[in-house]
Amino acid sequence: MAVPKRKMSRSNTRHRRAQWKASRPDLVPITIDGSEYLVPRRLVRAYQRGLIEPES
Repeated sequence: MAVPKRKMSRSNTRHRRAQWKASRPDLVPITIDGSEYLVPRRLVRAYQRGLIEPES
């Protein structure tokens, strides 16, 4: 693991951390009981199996 040679200033640390942004999950259309819903791709199977109830 890399070890820093010098201490990083608080300002630099906060500027670096501020660059991180969460990305929105990509939504895919699925049809359940004749209704179409937009759900995250990783949850499609759970919705199809009935483990998660789709919200209206």
